[in-house]
Amino acid sequence: MRSLAIFEHRGRRHFLMVLSGVLLTVVAVMIRAHTATDDAQFSQSGTGFDPALMVRIAQAEAYARTRPGFAGIVVRDRTTGAVWRSADAGALVWACSTPKLAMVVDLLLRNDSGAITLTAEDRELMHTMLNSSDNEAATTMWYRYGGEAEYPTRFPSYGMTDMKFTDQHKHYWGWILTTANDLDRLINYVLEKLPAQHRDYIVGEMRSVDVNQQWGVWGAGAKARPGNKNGWSDDNADGSWLMNSVGFVGPDERYTLAIMDNTRVIEGGDKVGMETTTKISEILFNGYFG
Repeated sequence: MRSLAIFEHRGRRHFLMVLSGVLLTVVAVMIRAHTATDDAQFSQSGTGFDPALMVRIAQAEAYARTRPGFAGIVVRDRTTGAVWRSADAGALVWACSTPKLAMVVDLLLRNDSGAITLTAEDRELMHTMLNSSDNEAATTMWYRYGGEAEYPTRFPSYGMTDMKFTDQHKHYWGWILTTANDLDRLINYVLEKLPAQHRDYIVGEMRSVDVNQQWGVWGAGAKARPGNKNGWSDDNADGSWLMNSVGFVGPDERYTLAIMDNTRVIEGGDKVGMETTTKISEILFNGYFG
């Protein structure tokens, strides 16, 4: 009986050791799963992301990792305050045409303050900047209303706190380095801090963009009612393509999405980046709203 009792005691101890090992393994797997995104981060308040969207975020990140180059991505739920940032969300990338959105914000606010008086021609140029990303319109408005001495001094107030110029290029809208984090803050400034009439104007413009802008965030699909401002160029030193997209999706523009895709692809890199950014948005939101 004594030997049996010892055996049972040892058996229980062995079982507990095995159970502890299993639990430690499970915890380790959970930790690895949580940190599998390297420096990717979740920042949440309230109820956070819907579990179904969490799955989509993981799928979108996994897809992005299979693509050439790298993509900085930020997803925000404006209702709960939940935010997800990919590992490259803070990487500086040439902004291309995305600062045109910040320019329109600045022009509207300066007009409100009385610092400038926008003409009918100015407003048409602003429309083409947002609708078809017209470069000549943006350059005209850049130099007409102060250029480097004016716009960049206020862009950080609209969320673009990472942006900077370099000595490599002249300092104007087309040569600004920025991050997906900047674009996330910019679009949320538009949606949450602008006077209602300006917000509604910009939302309407972004929801009705020309066909040349219908990629990137637009990949969320018609039911998501997306709006976006895109930027693209072969501006890397090696001639490879940058394809950027920032915008909103869902009822009441609930979710915002910022993507900066440094394709590192020269030949056909525009098509590669367009596919990457559009597919990321599609994975995240296409079908999510029914």
